[in-house]
Amino acid sequence: MAEIHPAQRVAVLADAQNLYHSSHSLYSQNIDYSGLLDAAVGERELVRAIAYVIRADSPQEESFFEALRDIGFEAKIKDIKTFGDGSKKADWDVGISLDAVTLAEKVDTVVLCTGDGDFSRLCHHLRHEGVRVEVFGFRSSTAEELVEAADDFTDMGERSADVLL
Repeated sequence: MAEIHPAQRVAVLADAQNLYHSSHSLYSQNIDYSGLLDAAVGERELVRAIAYVIRADSPQEESFFEALRDIGFEAKIKDIKTFGDGSKKADWDVGISLDAVTLAEKVDTVVLCTGDGDFSRLCHHLRHEGVRVEVFGFRSSTAEELVEAADDFTDMGERSADVLL
């Protein structure tokens, strides 16, 4: 595992949909994205922070997107797709993965803020490329394969004072 040092370049990629559902189902609280960013970066150098969000046509969402930008996140927004049978879907798995692979050349560490086990293969790839991978998620809702694939796992439940509102 790569050492953590102040000159380490870090990218923080936050799966907002996953974090929202986990924080609400477990704690009935929202994520404190400013606290999350501070906890993820620490004393290191932030290269880029991206929050991947879904537009759900909620009255408060534009102010949420703006707040993310004010904190220091780039907000990448995807609209929900409604299918002919009425079902809806939107996720950022491919977008997060592509951004992580692209950023790998420019950073020492990628911090994935999610509990989604689909990212375990991404972790293995990034580590193979020499990038340190840290995962921030709620232990009780984070896939075991994701925890095992990362260099380090931070249980956001144990840091709730820092990462929840």
